[in-house]
Amino acid sequence: MSEQTNWTRGGMHFSDVTVDVPFDHFGRAEGAASAGVNLPQTLTVFARIIAAEADSQKPYLVYLQGGPGVEAPRPVTPVSPGSWLARALEEFQVVMLDQRGTGRSNPIGSVDGAITGLETVGEDPAAIAEALSFFRADSIVEDAEILRGHLGADSWSLLGQSFGGFTTLRYVSAHASSLREVYFTGGLPAIGLDPAEVYGRTWEGMIRKSEEHYRAFPGDREKMRRLVDLASLGEGIALPGGARATGERIRLLGHFLGASDGPEKLHYLLDLDPASAAFRHDLAASLPFSGRNPLYAVIHESCWADGTVTNWAARRAMPDAVREDPTLLAGEHAGPESLHEDPELTPFAEVADLVAGRSWPSLYDVDALQAAEVRGAAAVYFEDAYVPVEYSLATAEHLSGVTPWVTNEYEHNGLRADGYRVLDRLIGLARG
Repeated sequence: MSEQTNWTRGGMHFSDVTVDVPFDHFGRAEGAASAGVNLPQTLTVFARIIAAEADSQKPYLVYLQGGPGVEAPRPVTPVSPGSWLARALEEFQVVMLDQRGTGRSNPIGSVDGAITGLETVGEDPAAIAEALSFFRADSIVEDAEILRGHLGADSWSLLGQSFGGFTTLRYVSAHASSLREVYFTGGLPAIGLDPAEVYGRTWEGMIRKSEEHYRAFPGDREKMRRLVDLASLGEGIALPGGARATGERIRLLGHFLGASDGPEKLHYLLDLDPASAAFRHDLAASLPFSGRNPLYAVIHESCWADGTVTNWAARRAMPDAVREDPTLLAGEHAGPESLHEDPELTPFAEVADLVAGRSWPSLYDVDALQAAEVRGAAAVYFEDAYVPVEYSLATAEHLSGVTPWVTNEYEHNGLRADGYRVLDRLIGLARG
């Protein structure tokens, strides 16, 4: 079944599309059924198509959101003239795809202590972990292919930010003939490595960024130290909604340092009195893993798993220097603490441990990547906190039609910070 609703706002034209897709695209559900796991047969995938003209005939550009586990943006009108969307709409219709498990595409969450979105699976953590193995980039790509067929597009282009770029690489690996152009922002994934090796490099980057922050804001190190000491008392700092934050969860505030405007945001947060309501609310809103998008925490490391087991790779890779100094901060280093300290994530705690022990299939076929003729370009940020530059460039070597643009002008959020220029540069590079 499929549905489409058209509407206009602020001179922009929108089409909301839903399509039903198989829950399992790969025939893996038979093994789950034999183990007594009752997986859904189908799920619904939602996309919003945005165009600058009514009845536009421009080609499609699919935006693949970072994450995993985060829905596509909901843009407001008028579109900001400096945004990537403004540049894209000059020559594309933009498809904002809610990846499965997010937004309006069978969202996964927890309400009143119960996991939602997988009711047919039941409450057994092993069954839920099995079901969540169908929410990776490989399944997202197959969902997108069904949507492409529904829209009658012979081919389309992709813009992948961060995890969206990982999904874009899977798309090239599996369906290069469906693609006209591909644009990567925020790096490309490592292929075939133990994720702990990648996280080891990101820890090194976060040590550098932590020290840079304390040089820029000399008083923040002592504030952070006092905050961690406070979080180490009892069950940690009490947050609104019943959550709490111990020292390791406080360390995750380092995710601010992966964005161009992040150091100031971290400084302003540390400026508040830790005993104040304002601080507690702002701290809760600042922590990167929460019940708003639980898949971001539960299956986060699996996006790096190309034929490997993750086994809490970020924690395995944590350097001794970081363990010994609580003021050295973490970025997207998911760990079990968030799942035990947030009541909305607690229902997923055992599930996440099972996911961490899972042996994942490969995501990328190097021969297929090397044979692909799709053209494109990749913004690779030299100081990227989350996707190390050397792995991005090593992967780009397999894509003969994709031109890397290596720059230190931007952090990981370059597409949000200066989107029109970033996308314009990538389009120019892809087209020579």
